[in-house]
Amino acid sequence: MWLDRLGHSNTASAQKGSSRSGSPLPRRPSDASRGPYMTSQRPARGSSVSLLSNDSTASLLGPRKQVGSSLRQSTVVTPTPVDTKAQDAAALSLLGRLLGTSPGATDAAEEERDELIITDEDLAGEYDFGGRTLRELVSEAKAARQSNWHSFRTPDDLEKTQAKLQDLHKSIGACDEVLNSVETNLTSFRNDLGLVSADIENLQSRSTALNVRLENRKAIERGLFSVVEDLSVSPVLVNKIVEGHIDEQWVQCLKEVDKRSASLRSPSSQTRTIKAAADLLPLLDKLVLKAIERIRDFLVAQIKALRSPHINAQIIQQQSFLKFRDLFTFLHKHHSVLADEICLAYMNTMRWYYSNQFSRYAKSLEKLKLHVLDKNDVLGHDDHSSRRSNAKIAGPPHDAFSLGRRIDLLRGPNQVAMSSYMAEEDKSTHYLETPFRHFNLVLVDNATAEYTFMAAFFSPALSYAAIARHFNYTFEPTFALGQTLTRALIGEAYDCLGVLLCIRLNQHFAFELQRRKIPAVDGYNNATNMLLWPRFQVIMDHHCESMRSLAGSSNSTILASGNAGGGVGGGGGGGSNSAAMASAAPHVMTQRFGQLLHGILALSTEAGDDEPVVTSVLRLRNEVEAFLTKYSQVCFGKDKRRRERFLYNNYSLVLTIISDVHGGKLSTEQKQHMEALKTAFQEAA
Repeated sequence: MWLDRLGHSNTASAQKGSSRSGSPLPRRPSDASRGPYMTSQRPARGSSVSLLSNDSTASLLGPRKQVGSSLRQSTVVTPTPVDTKAQDAAALSLLGRLLGTSPGATDAAEEERDELIITDEDLAGEYDFGGRTLRELVSEAKAARQSNWHSFRTPDDLEKTQAKLQDLHKSIGACDEVLNSVETNLTSFRNDLGLVSADIENLQSRSTALNVRLENRKAIERGLFSVVEDLSVSPVLVNKIVEGHIDEQWVQCLKEVDKRSASLRSPSSQTRTIKAAADLLPLLDKLVLKAIERIRDFLVAQIKALRSPHINAQIIQQQSFLKFRDLFTFLHKHHSVLADEICLAYMNTMRWYYSNQFSRYAKSLEKLKLHVLDKNDVLGHDDHSSRRSNAKIAGPPHDAFSLGRRIDLLRGPNQVAMSSYMAEEDKSTHYLETPFRHFNLVLVDNATAEYTFMAAFFSPALSYAAIARHFNYTFEPTFALGQTLTRALIGEAYDCLGVLLCIRLNQHFAFELQRRKIPAVDGYNNATNMLLWPRFQVIMDHHCESMRSLAGSSNSTILASGNAGGGVGGGGGGGSNSAAMASAAPHVMTQRFGQLLHGILALSTEAGDDEPVVTSVLRLRNEVEAFLTKYSQVCFGKDKRRRERFLYNNYSLVLTIISDVHGGKLSTEQKQHMEALKTAFQEAA
């Protein structure tokens, strides 16, 4: 490397010698020659000048003429013969000077310094020293030269460097040994890695083969799953059926056993020819028999619980029967005789249960105080005899012809039945429709609950026709008890409005049962109607017969009926005096008839044309009109104007009373008829 630097330095010195031969100042030596002098030319503007350089081939200050200057730089350098021997001598001289052993080093430097010539033109030119003076520039050059001289190493430094290099050599040797071991390990690792790669390839091929086998097995399993499922029964299922507690999980296991049994016994089953199916059938048969035994014991225990005193049957039905409704279906499918016996035991139990409960409730309702309306409380009966008979039998006052608030039982929102305790403690007096309503309301609610339970528990094992027969068998004593209570209430009663109100209540219950879809109680409703309608017609016949008898009686009796009711203006007596004192005010019978007709029409707003109430009202109205006509003739004689005024007042009163009844064909016809009579007698009056 130092030979290249020496050659470059000599070449640079040869090039500069021709341009600065006439300068009196010595030039600055390069780093390679280590000359003591240095000069430079001012560089051009915008150029940078390097004063110090570590490279021995670069001059400290490169002379350059200023742009546009007329000065000329010339440096005279003694030419050096370019030959190999000269170059070798110069190189050896420089080496000796650097090592301090060459005796001609100083002379060569002096000669090189003498060869540098600076002319006046060089001094006259303008040079840029970077804002520094020549003194500063020289001092910097000296400092740089000293630093270069101090950089040379002494023998001690070389020994130290040699020691360091030896240490470095040892370290490199140790590193070489480590690298050899690393190479050995890497080679072994590469060999092991090759073995692992081979194993991985082997495993991959085996995994591919296993995947193919797995897919094949899955395909086979999908084809044989249903067959294998039908031909297997898990031990857990068997233990649950035989020893497990009867709950929802037990029912699911029972369904699974039923499914297996049905699948194996199906004529279209393809598994019947398999030997495993023949081995499994005896086990399934035994399991089914064990399940039947446990179902029988469970249902019998629940039926016995229904016979306990003060038990709520509906709670047991909901929690113990309906929750396990599939048990009876399974029992009826595999042992229908035992299922029928269980069903009969349940029906007999509930038959006793409802009969006992409703008997107690009917006795409680019989303790209610009722208004007594006998044959004296008819429309044409004499008030004097009626008051005398009532004086013998003390009772609360009542109105046999006014409906009043009794219709609230039919229209009111309160549909809660009276309890047995409240019926026994009640001290108020009621009409006959009150116990009838409460008993039948309780009957309808219990019948709805029982029929709904039977339809849910016994189906689909039993048909709905069979369930209806079972229901009627269960409620037969209860229905008979209700009919007995109805006969007792209406047997001797002459309460026309009360009986008609019971008829409407019974129709209301029938509509409610239809809405609840309970057809099994229709027979009881029809039987109750067969008791109520005839009694209603009998009472209406008594009213008609009383009016007919009163119209056919003597004139004194007819006049007495008017005097008793206050329909006549003055005292008693017959003949012309009575006719002269007669008043045109409405008769007392008209007031009764108007109230009775109002009650019947209010209870018949939804009545059909085929009901007996239509003919009964028509007959009663004709009898009342006949009586009023006869009474007007008896009271007013030949005075047509007064007779017609009297009749007008009576029909006007009836029309006024029934005017607040709205709805219904029957009420419309009666209003039109009374309006026509009123208009006819008003024109005549």
